[in-house]
Amino acid sequence: MRYIDFVNLDYTPKETDVVCTFRIEPAGISMKEAAGGVAAESSVGTWTELTTVKPYIDKLAARVFNIEGNIAKIAYPQELFEPGNMPNILSSIAGNVFGLRALENLRLIDIDFPSKLVKSFKGPKFGIEGIRRLLKVYDRPLVGTIIKPKLGLKTADHAKVAYEGWIGGCDIVKDDENLSSQSFNPFEERVAKTLEARDRAEKETGEKKVYMVNITAETEQMLKRAELVLDHGGEYVMVDILACGFAALQTLRNQDFKLVIHAHRAGHAAFTKNPKHGISMKVIAKVARMIGVDQLHVGTVVGKMFETKDEVRENCEALKTEMSGLKPVLPVASGGLHPGLVPSLMELFGKDFVIQVGGGIHGHSGGTVAGAKAMRQAVDATLQGVPLKEYGRTHKELETALRIWGQQS
Repeated sequence: MRYIDFVNLDYTPKETDVVCTFRIEPAGISMKEAAGGVAAESSVGTWTELTTVKPYIDKLAARVFNIEGNIAKIAYPQELFEPGNMPNILSSIAGNVFGLRALENLRLIDIDFPSKLVKSFKGPKFGIEGIRRLLKVYDRPLVGTIIKPKLGLKTADHAKVAYEGWIGGCDIVKDDENLSSQSFNPFEERVAKTLEARDRAEKETGEKKVYMVNITAETEQMLKRAELVLDHGGEYVMVDILACGFAALQTLRNQDFKLVIHAHRAGHAAFTKNPKHGISMKVIAKVARMIGVDQLHVGTVVGKMFETKDEVRENCEALKTEMSGLKPVLPVASGGLHPGLVPSLMELFGKDFVIQVGGGIHGHSGGTVAGAKAMRQAVDATLQGVPLKEYGRTHKELETALRIWGQQS
């Protein structure tokens, strides 16, 4: 079969097909042939005609069924993929095709999975409702902080910063993505001391508090770390899902631990940032949801990350819209945030998300406690429909934060 033989613009996708949307820039060939090349090389074809092809193979061929400009839609029979095997699925539809000489650029924009494939994965254990039940917070965004500086603090100081964030009003304290078990802050010691600080903060505030400890490591080590968190009374773990890989993430989820999985997307921009080439964050969000994360970073629009408002909305939709019965995943906004951005964030995200703030809390001139108070005050003001500057007149922590970082109108 030639590349062009994989194009059938009269084909109607079946409910059982995996449907991928690609943006394709051909290199010296027609768009039709380039799209056929993607379909061929990601299913049953290759660059030349073969003597080993049997008549029954044709029904397994991917089909380009729609081309509009540089956008092509390709349908893949679900029989091409092993259920419950995400590395197999992605090796096909997002594998060697990115390196084809016949393509200048290729971007996987979206995937729609059939119900059988979706249900071959566990999906989120908790999701939005489960997280809200755990934290007993139902009517506002969750407020979290990341320990800063991200590396270098000794364990005792790490736990102290966490405690100050919690008593200031944070629901959540999170490790940064590159904190593991370095000599200055060993994993087991950090878990024990930080969860002790959590317990003190809960007693003092009367609020539920959680600690997202980064367990990212070699897979077996990651499982041992998750068990250690459970042994110490922890309820959350954080995983750098792209750094450790979807197979390792799935192994963790398949243990069915009673742990919320917070998914950090460290390294995603290597796939997502170039609008002409790579894989969209929307695709990563769908894959992570199928495997079973409970919350995921999706961008901020107003912070330091690059995504547009439309891209962030699409990421959130991928986490929340109906997907063969999977629980919705809680979006996380993180990166360059501070109290002055809260109204804009809540206008975009609504109430069902985590506002994850690092420097915008710990950089407060009054310290971490004051920074956390300022964040909660900004949330409260926005929920009440009171302008931040007005609210700040009777809430000094917020007033100071606005003086330091300003407010986005």
